[in-house]
Amino acid sequence: MARLFAPARTRSTVAVFTFIALWGCALSITRYSIPEEMEEGSFVANLATDLGLDVRSLVQRSAKLDVIHSKNYLDINKETGELVIRERIDRESICTTKTTSCFLKMDVILENPIRIFNIELEIMDINDNAPVFRRKTMPLDISEATPPGERFSLTNAVDADVGANSIKTYYLSESEYFIIDIQTGSDGSKYVDLVLSGNLDREEHSVHNLILTAVDGGVPPRSGTANIIINVLDINDNAPLFSQPVFAVNMSENTAAGTVVLKLNASDLDEGTNAQLIYSYTLYTSEKTQELFSLDPDSGEIRVKGVIDYEEIQSFEMHIQAQDRGANPLPGHCKVMVFITDVNDNYPEVTVKSLKSALTEDVSVGELIAVVTVSDRDSGANGEVELTLSQQRTLPFVLNKSSEGYFELLLSKPLDRELISKYQIILRVTDKGSPPLCENETITLDILDVNDNAPQFSQSFYTIHVVENNVPGALLTSLSALDPDLNENQYLVYFIMEKEIVNTSMSMLFSINPENGDLYALKTFDYEREREFLFHIEARDSGVPPLSSNVTVHIIILDQNDNTPLIVSPWRARGSLIEEVIPRSTDKGHLVTKVIAIDADSEQNARVTYQLLQITDASLFSLDQYNGEIRTTRMFSYRDPRQQRLVIVAKDNGQPSLSATVTIKISTVEHVRSFSETTELPLEYDVFTDLNLYLVIGLGAVSFLLLITILVIIVLKCQKPKPKVLKMPPANRNSVISRNSMISQRSSTIADSTLISSDAYWYSLFLAETRKGKVVMRQPIIPKGAGYFVSSIPRSIGPSETTDSRASTLEQEPRRELP
Repeated sequence: MARLFAPARTRSTVAVFTFIALWGCALSITRYSIPEEMEEGSFVANLATDLGLDVRSLVQRSAKLDVIHSKNYLDINKETGELVIRERIDRESICTTKTTSCFLKMDVILENPIRIFNIELEIMDINDNAPVFRRKTMPLDISEATPPGERFSLTNAVDADVGANSIKTYYLSESEYFIIDIQTGSDGSKYVDLVLSGNLDREEHSVHNLILTAVDGGVPPRSGTANIIINVLDINDNAPLFSQPVFAVNMSENTAAGTVVLKLNASDLDEGTNAQLIYSYTLYTSEKTQELFSLDPDSGEIRVKGVIDYEEIQSFEMHIQAQDRGANPLPGHCKVMVFITDVNDNYPEVTVKSLKSALTEDVSVGELIAVVTVSDRDSGANGEVELTLSQQRTLPFVLNKSSEGYFELLLSKPLDRELISKYQIILRVTDKGSPPLCENETITLDILDVNDNAPQFSQSFYTIHVVENNVPGALLTSLSALDPDLNENQYLVYFIMEKEIVNTSMSMLFSINPENGDLYALKTFDYEREREFLFHIEARDSGVPPLSSNVTVHIIILDQNDNTPLIVSPWRARGSLIEEVIPRSTDKGHLVTKVIAIDADSEQNARVTYQLLQITDASLFSLDQYNGEIRTTRMFSYRDPRQQRLVIVAKDNGQPSLSATVTIKISTVEHVRSFSETTELPLEYDVFTDLNLYLVIGLGAVSFLLLITILVIIVLKCQKPKPKVLKMPPANRNSVISRNSMISQRSSTIADSTLISSDAYWYSLFLAETRKGKVVMRQPIIPKGAGYFVSSIPRSIGPSETTDSRASTLEQEPRRELP
């Protein structure tokens, strides 16, 4: 579709407009054509309509116009969506080279989301420049011997316009001797030669004044004039001649200065000064060419003088004149065409647009990071570029080609800030020249943290050993967790997960510093009451939402040697002396008594050993250090004192060890009463239950029958004659009695000692005694608050004929208040 706009002040006066829309998968370019010199505010096109956009989105999406490599001559009216002239456009100032096409390239950029439209605006030439001769006066010296048809170079006119508006033709004022010949150069430029059409006669006309007019092809046409002054000289009838009229030379750009391009060699048939030649550029040779190439006037060598750049000019046309030194010098002309070959001397360029400098680590794959454009001023393979990512295999990014020269930098893999918090993305653009040239562009991308990591303890289970009797508030350990996140996502709070043990909350036993995880004990622990605690501690970060993890803590209370051994057998009142009575006829190895001590501690701290601290006669008694048994080591002699004093220490195995002592007074007698002095009391426990009542009744009946039987036997015995009684010596009688009677005032034998509960002990003792025919028990003096009982079950040491049961001795340990 084409629209035609002409220069005017309003929209209706625009005569030339061209709109071409090319739609493709990756390329979309919109082209417009306008004439130059349009006034400010002139309408160019309705971008919103042509690009299929809503006018309101131009403001919402911050539409802007980005002109590439040029001044911004246009603007977007965001209210109407129109593209208007912002500043008068002069085509000749934008496109300095004489090309028929002149384009302004620009991008229309929309944000949210980013979208780029490529716009090309062709500036059409108008005839606003008249032809101008570089020299207003052109003097020419022509010999009279010059034959008709001879050509003379004239200064060509220059017109800044192009195409039809450039120079179309030349006109020469009327003359019978001269005409002009118009030539067209390779670039379409018009050159004019002055041609001699007749024989000159200096004597008739020595000077010819001509007017040369250059006319362009515009409507209306414009023109420019120059004066030609021809001086007719005397004869020098041979002009220099070149070997060929046109020379073609190929050379590479950036050839070093001083390099010989071509050596011209013209010849003149004249002799003397008329044959000596001077080489020079004609006026047809542009000033740019003369700046880049030098011509030696004597040798005719053409050398490189400036920097040759293929990207500016691809070929040069030199018009060279060889003139002799005669009185009337004659010129010879040739044309030298120098074609420049491109070399890969321009580095490719990369430009980053719409860059996002930071991304959160949870951004989705495919996120657009930047739009990248690439270009290269070289041509051919030297101008073909390739854009790559340095270390692409290790980077989570990918380049996607959206259109010619445009790439999108996209996210290809999920991000993890804890692994990499910042990326240095190196864009490498390389052309296909030989050798190839490359350029790098570095993009810095920061990764922002999100709360995606829960706190982690260094171990999943903590075992903490605490010695009992600790100080309240003592630091037990420090439980620290790590969170690889940042800022508030990294700040941790520690607390104990509530749990009750015997109606006691964990927070009443332990405390944790919520900031650093230091764990403290709030009370003093007693190993004898509590052995271990098991609870959980949670670490929670301050992110949104917060993440947490917990760890199991196992507190083990370690025993401390804080309990003194307590002697429970033989029982004694506090601070009193223990007396034991044994017959002097006791054999070696006789068990005198057994010392029993208990320790509330555990393991080595509760391991009790016994030692003799003091003894009257060390050769008479021995003490087993492990079970506390005191035995005789020999029989008594008449020299041994009747009373022996033993001080026994019971010591635990703790560090430092604790001990308790007991003093035992052992008396030796000749005769021993059959039972110890005790107080017979009824059983304090409620023994008269139904079963016990039946037993008592049965026992009473049996006893009554036994008593009747004994009385009957006695009566019968009294009626019989008395037999002779064999009297034994007193010594023998005492020996028999001593060997067969009970010899300990309390209980001379202690077989086993067992720590039992009071109820179970009393009940078992009641049954045992009732089986033996006795309901009476010995009751030692028991201190108040007793909590433990040691039962000692008697065991026979030798033959005995007595039927009386040996009563057990009960000793009760005073109750100790645990801390």
